[in-house]
Amino acid sequence: MPRGKCRRHAENVPSACGMGNLYRFVEPVALLLLKTKGKTHGYDLAGALNDYALSDSLVEPGALYRTLRRLEENGYVVSDWDVSGAGPARRMYELTPAGEGHLQEWAEVLDRLSQSLGRFVVDVRTSSDEVPHNR
Repeated sequence: MPRGKCRRHAENVPSACGMGNLYRFVEPVALLLLKTKGKTHGYDLAGALNDYALSDSLVEPGALYRTLRRLEENGYVVSDWDVSGAGPARRMYELTPAGEGHLQEWAEVLDRLSQSLGRFVVDVRTSSDEVPHNR
């Protein structure tokens, strides 16, 4: 089954349950960073990841590298080794056209999730106003 799809949702509608790696939202942030930074190495991505994090949890570098590997396996990212310069070779990552499309899918999924979460918060706050509090 293609990533972004699941059996419970319409065939042409990306869904959160089919997107994978919702924990800490590493995947969409990595895709956005690759789009905005262009070709870059994992160390730079790891440094910027927590600045763009979609949750209040810190994202460990290992989660980023696992996500990059999975993105590459799915054709959303390509990588090669940069052996120029001093020091050890560094793997450089770049977003593919398919990755750009996948980022747009994430935007759609996160937009729907944002709307749902907004409704949830309103419902909780509204119900809290109606329920007597015992102290």
